[in-house]
Amino acid sequence: MTEQGGAHPSAHMGDGEHIRTYPFDPSASVSGVGIQIGPMGTEGPWAGGVGLSRRVHRIDFHVLLLFREGPVHHMIDFTEYEVGAGDILWIRPGQVHGFSTSERYVGTALTMQPGFLPRAIVEATGLYRYDRPPLLHPDEAQLAALDASLEQLQREYLDTATLPLSLHTSVLRHSLTAFMLRVAHVSAQAAADECRPQPDTTFSRFRTAVEQGFTTNHSVSAYADELGYSRRTLVRAVRAATGQTPKAFIDRRVTLEAKRLLAHTDLPVGRIGVAVGIGDSANFSKYFQQHTGVTPAAFRAEQA
Repeated sequence: MTEQGGAHPSAHMGDGEHIRTYPFDPSASVSGVGIQIGPMGTEGPWAGGVGLSRRVHRIDFHVLLLFREGPVHHMIDFTEYEVGAGDILWIRPGQVHGFSTSERYVGTALTMQPGFLPRAIVEATGLYRYDRPPLLHPDEAQLAALDASLEQLQREYLDTATLPLSLHTSVLRHSLTAFMLRVAHVSAQAAADECRPQPDTTFSRFRTAVEQGFTTNHSVSAYADELGYSRRTLVRAVRAATGQTPKAFIDRRVTLEAKRLLAHTDLPVGRIGVAVGIGDSANFSKYFQQHTGVTPAAFRAEQA
């Protein structure tokens, strides 16, 4: 599955001109595989360790934080979540977030490289369901089952001696699948509580295409042609999944990226417009104000 939500300015920009993106580091895993599991804290299994707690950033991998103490306040894409003991915070690739600098993170952190699980499991577990809430509140029975599944996964993760690497990796994938299916069940329940519909394959493909192309392509017809659907089919699928038109879905993604860059970088407004596919500065300002109700400059000032 292609990385989602991760479009950002090119790496040649200097500090302050782009949102720092941390890649997954397989060498930090006990056997170089595509997952890492360990305690939260300054040596937690997220790239950069304690450095991530000191600035807003992106990741290009999945992070699941299972909390044993709380409350902790964690920001994800302009929303602050209060997380308590027994809660799970699921941060997906490309999302902009920031650790609290004044609160202790106590629990277990699981990080996972995109592509580690096969596509069928990616779809079944909703790994790229950005429409679902990142904060999960499993009930007592669900939490006990998640703890048992995670404990089994940790044992397999640390056992690098009894199997060759290929079998060790295969066992990890199976154990991780079992754990993620449980997490996905909690996530689906949370979505159902909010009356969120289950998207079909048409919408899933459209969502992936938008993530890959929104910086250069804002045309519904172009996406329909790329995916091999009629415009009417695409409109029907997107409305069923989100209640929005495809154009509104694209605009929402473009606006989110613009907000991220305005809030978390020093890029001039004109360059931010270019980064989201609107090359003319005046047109970008008009577009942004139309979709947010404020000018880019006013939005940036509000975040200061």
